Order: sequence, then C-alpha cells, then structure tokens
Amino acid sequence: MLSTTSSTVEMVTHGKLQINPDHNVEDKNLGRLGCFGWLLVLISCLFVVATFPLTIFMCIRIVNEYERAVIFRLGRILDRKAKGPGLFFVLPCTDNFIKVDLRTVSFNIPPQEILTKDSVTVSVDGVVYFRIHCPISSVANVSDANSSTRLLAQTTLRNVLGTKNLSELLSDREGISLSMQDALDEATHLWGIKVERVEIKDVKLPLQLQRAMAAEAEASREARAKIIAAEGEMNASRALKEASLVISESPSALQLRYLQTLNNIAAEKNSTIIFPLPIDILQNFMQRK
Repeated sequence: MLSTTSSTVEMVTHGKLQINPDHNVEDKNLGRLGCFGWLLVLISCLFVVATFPLTIFMCIRIVNEYERAVIFRLGRILDRKAKGPGLFFVLPCTDNFIKVDLRTVSFNIPPQEILTKDSVTVSVDGVVYFRIHCPISSVANVSDANSSTRLLAQTTLRNVLGTKNLSELLSDREGISLSMQDALDEATHLWGIKVERVEIKDVKLPLQLQRAMAAEAEASREARAKIIAAEGEMNASRALKEASLVISESPSALQLRYLQTLNNIAAEKNSTIIFPLPIDILQNFMQRK
C-alpha cells in the first residue's frame, strides 16, 4: 500500500479536483492534515481566540463578485473549491489564499514572422479573449495562467498559419480564427481557461509581393474593362442594325429622325443653322406647281 502523499493522483473534472478512481489511496484519507497539522490548526485557533479584538481584521477577507479565492491550509486546497464572492474566514498562521479574476481578459499577439505553405514570408498579429472558468485548476495546474496562455497563442498562430496558403490566409480569416480558438481551448482546458474568441488583426506582406499583387490586380481590371467595352460595342452595333432595318422599311421615319436631330441641335446652341431641305420635300412642291 502506498504511504507517501506524492503518489496521490488528482484529476480536473467539471471545474473541481477529483481523485483518479484507479488509485489505491482511499478517499477518506484525502484532505487529512495529520496529527501535526491539526495541532498547528488548533494552536492557530487558540491564538485567534486569545487575541480576538485584534485578529478579527486578519481573519476576515473580502472578494468581489468577479473574483474567487483559493485557500491553502498547510499547503492543501481547503474544501476543494474556491470561496467567494463576499466574506470568508482564514486562519492567520496556517492559511493563505490566492485571488483569481474571472473576468474576460484580452491580449495582443505580437507580430509573428510566418512561412506559409507556398513559401511566402508574412507578418501576422492577432488578439485573444479568454477567461478563467475554474479557479482551482488555474492555480493548481499551471504556475502562471496568463503568461502560459500568451506563449501558447504565439506558437499556435505559427502552427496554424504554417499549414495555409497565402490566398487562404487573405481570404479565410474567419476559418483561421476558429481553428486557432479550438486549438487554444483544447490546450488550456486543463488550466481552467476558456478561450472565447481569437481574431487575426493584420497581415503584412513583403513590399515586392505587394507590388506584384497590385500589378496582377490592375491587369485583371484592365482585361475586364476591355471585355465590358467590347460587349457594349457589340450590343450597340446590334441596336443600330435593328434601327436601320426599321428606318429602311419606312422612309417617313428617316424624315422624322432628321427633324428631331435638328430640334436637338437648335436647343443646345442658340445660333443660326443653315441646312438643306430634303429633295423629296421639294419635289412635292414642284409637282403642285
């Protein structure tokens, strides 16, 4: 039978510390301080009672609504759960506690030089939003949860973007953000951290690549403009052909079009315009005479 306390295996499940069921140590032995530990606790209680008016300020602590306190009594987490919000009681000689902030925290990922899948070097930065959902795990399983999450976010950014092409990096930022969020959330789950959101802020390309992409985009726009102009010319020629067929079927329509054109010219500029009369009109007058 194992007798050392170092053989006790603890697991994090649903935000609480539990014991591995495969371990040989009995559950009733957990949390026991031993005879010497209880003696120290008893002495601390007697000291508090003896100096009651003065030690009351040392024993009562307050945590805010967005905070929790993880209390350690002789190195062991008290009651396997965090205290708060509000008032809680600690013994001045045997207890110490750590405050944990449960609010959402954001931090910037510094610009990272990344080599994409198609061998293009880009500089990418981002922002991560996370919060602590299990105070016990964030204190017992990792030494510095915030710093560890920051370092992990940098390495995750490199690993995820290293599997993407430049076109995917520029067009599928939302998918990349979701991939990073899933990877970070899975890695930080044992630390009691929930990654709520990851965003890619800026992608900086090399200057030569920017010029090449600008030239490619300009050439593409010019080609599209030429295609649109050619389609317009073709549609206009078809319309003119149909109009000529209509006018050829009715000679009077040509005369009306002629008079309409003269009317438009006279409306634009107030000047004297000399124009020849159509021969057909003059023939009608000559036949009457």
